[in-house]
Amino acid sequence: MSAEATNPEAHPEARPELRRRGRSRLDLRRLGRAALLGPTSRDRLPDAIGHVAEAHRAHHPDADMSILRRAYLLAESSHRGQMRKSGEPYITHPLAVTLILAELGAETTTLTASLLHDTVEDTDVTLDQVRAEFGDEVCFIVDGVTKVEKIDYGAAAEPETFRKMLVATGNDVRVMSIKLADRLHNMRTLGVMRPEKQARIAKVTRDVLIPLAERLGVQALKTELEDLVFAILHPEEYEGTRALIAAHAGESDPLPGIADSVRTVLREAGIAAEVQVRPRHFVSVHRISRTRGELRGSDFGRILILVGENADCYAVLGELHTCFTPVVSEFKDFVATPKFNLYQSLHTAVATPEGYVAEVIVRTRQMHRVAEAGVVALGNPYATATPDAAADPDEERVDPTRPGWLSRLLDWQQSAPDPDTFWTVLRAELAQDREITVFRADGGTLGLPAGASCIDAAYAQHGEAAHGCIGARVNGRLTSLSSPLSDGDTVQLLLAQDASSGPSAEWLDHARTPAARIAISRWLESHPDRAMATTTAARAPLSVVGVRGGGANAVADLPDATVRLAGCCTPVPPDAVAGFLVRGGAVTVHRIQCAAVAQMRAVGRTSVAVHWRATADCRVTLLAESFGRPHLLADLTEAIAREGVEVVSATVEPPVEGRVRHTYTLQLPDAAGLPALMRAMRDVPGVYDVSRA
Repeated sequence: MSAEATNPEAHPEARPELRRRGRSRLDLRRLGRAALLGPTSRDRLPDAIGHVAEAHRAHHPDADMSILRRAYLLAESSHRGQMRKSGEPYITHPLAVTLILAELGAETTTLTASLLHDTVEDTDVTLDQVRAEFGDEVCFIVDGVTKVEKIDYGAAAEPETFRKMLVATGNDVRVMSIKLADRLHNMRTLGVMRPEKQARIAKVTRDVLIPLAERLGVQALKTELEDLVFAILHPEEYEGTRALIAAHAGESDPLPGIADSVRTVLREAGIAAEVQVRPRHFVSVHRISRTRGELRGSDFGRILILVGENADCYAVLGELHTCFTPVVSEFKDFVATPKFNLYQSLHTAVATPEGYVAEVIVRTRQMHRVAEAGVVALGNPYATATPDAAADPDEERVDPTRPGWLSRLLDWQQSAPDPDTFWTVLRAELAQDREITVFRADGGTLGLPAGASCIDAAYAQHGEAAHGCIGARVNGRLTSLSSPLSDGDTVQLLLAQDASSGPSAEWLDHARTPAARIAISRWLESHPDRAMATTTAARAPLSVVGVRGGGANAVADLPDATVRLAGCCTPVPPDAVAGFLVRGGAVTVHRIQCAAVAQMRAVGRTSVAVHWRATADCRVTLLAESFGRPHLLADLTEAIAREGVEVVSATVEPPVEGRVRHTYTLQLPDAAGLPALMRAMRDVPGVYDVSRA
């Protein structure tokens, strides 16, 4: 980190969000000279951090600035004489990082730690000195950043690098906030590096730090990092996009006129709102140019509307859709259903009479602050923690991210068998751009990536105990474990009582979360025989035939005719039945509701009257639908035997998506016992339906 320095004016056009800020861009060289040479009185802040104090007071008017003054003086004296590769005094780097965080609204503790974030690594200052001077909380954050700084960022060490980084930063998201701001300043000042080193740093930033910024909701950092990475890794496309934006700057922009019309509509409706035109950043323009082809003037920006209350967002939306033509497919409500990274806004698009389509974002001012700064805007997210939490690095802290994805990362990274697996799964996890929340049967909630299945929910709720999961109820309906879940679903997981139960290899085809995939893979590796059995090609149905069969107890009004009960519907007393004469002079007996009855009549089969004998015994075929598990056939056969019923034959089909279909032909001593038999079969764990064939 300390080595990454260069010209602060590199790629200025890639930072449109900075131009939109009211505060002018700082001259870091001037600040560096002031830090080294400028006189400072004891009763006021040093001139070099005046801009930091100004930005901090804008968000926290009552903040105590004395701690910032003391932190700056310690950092300046510790780094005195150190220079960056560009020739700037080194103190300009922690100052710039702190200013970035101050503009985002970070609280005083974070800014204090940011000023000191390189002192323990690069100077003689110790953690004990930091703790004695600034307290446990600042020391805890500085220690976390120092651990990240000591990580080797060599290409070969990349997977293990980010495993260590997650462990170092995961216990306090403020550590990651400082790391992101630090990387942003280094990316801004990357020009003095060799091209190959610039590319390596940019790739690491692209693969992990930008997705982490997205996860933390820090859009202001994420968008600028994207532009800087874009300029380094794709210079030709970057230049093409820059030319597009430059050409648009010379044309008439329709968005200010549309914004004026929106202001008029809202003013006449009595809605207090601030309407802005927000230019798109470079990567955003590049993306839409690839999807839309030739861009029009309204494609280079969006209209942002800021209001006071949540209800005002929907009032604005109603006026927009009333006074303009809405593009229905563009409407998204992230106010009622916030995104995984705390983001809330209403998104819509409206068409004007001139044929322009303008994208519109509606949010409250608080939503806007969180949208720009993410977890940084939360202040101290651990304020409710116990006072000793900062002193003990092993103390578990509440995860401020929604709905706890950071905790999940820390959990499954411990189970990843090797760095390469960790790296692959980490990138897949960070690539997820949407999360869903499902409700557990006990009233709790689970946060899962979009597209997650019941298998993912099982491992998220039960951990390794989910190996014995045999099915699930989603919104009260039985379903297979492979069924995908939707936002707001209620899921109840069904676990087998048999401790030997385990997952099949098919589960990996439906698992989306790292925790589920790693747990399933580890179980299959430790049970190779079971894994081989579950991956064997489809087998022929297993058939079990009883030692003797029973005679039919239906009588046809046709002398000497052989009577057979149809296997398609297996009629039993007292079912209403119909008989038909078939080849060989036999009479087949069907239930009246059977579809074969209409077919027999359609082909002209001779109808024969049939009645039941006085004997109560009968033969019936039942279908049992179940979730696959060991010993299921034995348990079902035992349940049938307890009812005093004889199994004539049984067929078990190969499992499909974890579900198994059993077909039983049974000889009942009394037809009246059929309902009790079916209930007994349904009570067998794993069986979710029993019906007549």
